[in-house]
Amino acid sequence: MRDLAADYRDSGFGASLGCGTSPAVLAVDLARAYLVDGSPLRAPVEGAVAASITLLEAARTAGLPVLHTRVVLQPGGADGGLFARKVPALRVFEEGGPLGGFAEGTDPAPGETVVTKQYASAFHGTSLAATLTAAGIDTLLICGLTTSGCIRATATDALQHGFRPLVVDEACGDRDRRLHEANLLDLEAKYADVLSLDRALAIIETAGARH
Repeated sequence: MRDLAADYRDSGFGASLGCGTSPAVLAVDLARAYLVDGSPLRAPVEGAVAASITLLEAARTAGLPVLHTRVVLQPGGADGGLFARKVPALRVFEEGGPLGGFAEGTDPAPGETVVTKQYASAFHGTSLAATLTAAGIDTLLICGLTTSGCIRATATDALQHGFRPLVVDEACGDRDRRLHEANLLDLEAKYADVLSLDRALAIIETAGARH
């Protein structure tokens, strides 16, 4: 079988966006719901969470902006609309539920922006684009959960809003490795640059040295 990534490249997909002049880290939905046994959203994402923590700590050390997203639904999930109807498991994010909180080690630091959302994309129905524009941020190093859902939607919308999405491979996770790999391949071809954690850390170090 022909290599799909090579087929994409040969057909004119997958050019590099690169990093702009003002990057930030965006941590997407690093929630307890993905780590607690018995949760309907439980997934084997411990490694992705650990890598995300490494990314967050590096950004803070370098003095780069760090932003977070979390899902919060009203009791009953009415503000989740058709998304909550399509995925009943999202009930774990109803306000006040224990699974909706940040996973251990991923809590926002004082002063870091937290975007509350009801849908997959961090941009849909939120102030994120305006916040990034006001801060002069042009690039997002994206980590979090899950690759096929909120990471993919957020990276795609970042591109469509004019921000460079750099998705950090090891710092994203999903219910199955195959889902993770398939979605990263498609993101790299069409909507984002997919980076290793080491490459992302090097970008952070370089950007921090400029500040």
